[in-house]
Amino acid sequence: MRPAIPYVVAALLFGLGVYGVLRRRNAVLVLMAVELMLNAVNLLLVTADAAPLHAALGHPPPGVEGAAPLPLTGQAFTLFVIVIAAAEVGVGLAIVLQLYRLRGTVAIDDVRLDAHTPDAGPQAIVAAPALTGSAATTPSTGPAPGADR
Repeated sequence: MRPAIPYVVAALLFGLGVYGVLRRRNAVLVLMAVELMLNAVNLLLVTADAAPLHAALGHPPPGVEGAAPLPLTGQAFTLFVIVIAAAEVGVGLAIVLQLYRLRGTVAIDDVRLDAHTPDAGPQAIVAAPALTGSAATTPSTGPAPGADR
């Protein structure tokens, strides 16, 4: 028996996660989409590990005397991915929380990575006009215009 349904579900989950990362502009939703992709990988690893590989590897099936158990590498990798995902969520949510405290928004499009204004407050950065032309290519080291408000 070939486990086609878990593979299809994993592919759909991963595709949905990719769509969420590419389409969503809310940082929390992007984090959730990344988690969806990690869970799709987990499902794929567990399914691949549970698939009957004994025939393909030339081993006798489990339960037969003298048959060595197959290594549970898929499950071990899944546990590793779960631990990495937990750490990623912790760090990601801390970054999103700090972003909200500094800028007043978690919208990815409103975050300007080319301006460093730690003293400007959240609303000055969001309300600042976007840089265009040659000013957009030069990095700014000083406060944003209107930062003294």
